[in-house]
Amino acid sequence: MKKTLGIFFILSLALHLHAQEKMTAQDSIKVFYDGLFSALKTGYLYKKNVDWKTVEPETKQNLTVYNSFKNSLGEIKILFDKIGATHCGVYDQQNKYAATAKIISKDDYSEQWKKKYGTKPSFEAKVLNEKYGYILMPGMLFFDTSPENIHKIAQPLYDQIADLKTKHEIEGWIIDLRFNTGGNSTPMLLSLYDFLGDNEIWGSLNVNKKTENRFKLKKGKYIDNSKIVLYINPSGALLDQAKVAVITNRFTASSGEVTALAFKGRPSTLFIGESTYGATTGNIFWPLPFGMTMALTTSYDSDRNGNYYEKIIPDIVVLKQDNFDHLLSDKKIQEAIKFISVK
Repeated sequence: MKKTLGIFFILSLALHLHAQEKMTAQDSIKVFYDGLFSALKTGYLYKKNVDWKTVEPETKQNLTVYNSFKNSLGEIKILFDKIGATHCGVYDQQNKYAATAKIISKDDYSEQWKKKYGTKPSFEAKVLNEKYGYILMPGMLFFDTSPENIHKIAQPLYDQIADLKTKHEIEGWIIDLRFNTGGNSTPMLLSLYDFLGDNEIWGSLNVNKKTENRFKLKKGKYIDNSKIVLYINPSGALLDQAKVAVITNRFTASSGEVTALAFKGRPSTLFIGESTYGATTGNIFWPLPFGMTMALTTSYDSDRNGNYYEKIIPDIVVLKQDNFDHLLSDKKIQEAIKFISVK
């Protein structure tokens, strides 16, 4: 998600809701869905593939049966399913309204993964066996995308990694994206600056899969088409030539896939695990009536060389065999250590 709208929506929500109280339910429904259709017809990546002259009247006819604005929001899922907006989402302060998610069978993930996921895993940076750096990078969803807030989130993560590289003789690094189900990629990429170095790291493509934007890092700064927009304060030597194993699985999605893409084309890098979820399109935040926000799909994601991937397929496939209780017994991490250990 790239566009900065920040805290404006949260601060203005009460004002919007006060205005909404003066409307009937059908008035509110009309205002909201007019705004939603306007956004989709303006910016949605696949807008030219949608028969709006059929879809919009059908949706608005369905909306006439609702006597509550809140209940009418269930139509968002129906609409998004109809137009294939599988990566879009509409958010208020409590809820997300989105298309039907891809079904991931229980046969596609391990009990160990499920157990760890239930703990709502947070960022981890530690040393395994006294010589392998291990970084668990989870998903991060938030709506204040101001430079100050991104810095506040990214800098402590970067500092934990920098502390490891300073205090330990690390032979190689493992970046674990198995719990990175999406959110905002920028603090993830900034915190991993030492590994990515001063390079272009990913890009966005238009509907014809031609490059629109390029994103790069330089001296701790995140640069969007030559404009410095975000930053961390780096310290110590870069690790851009160090061996890095990137671990993915079926739940690595959206910004997790962007983070993985940033390592495509990087030297001394190996991808291990399972193919990713397949949400490799770019979203922007788009304001909607009554203080609501849409993650609107407007582009395809690409690696640093402009290549698009529907899913990121690992170099070494390891299905399940996770062990988060004892990481050195985890089959994916064992494969990563084999890669790091080869001289």
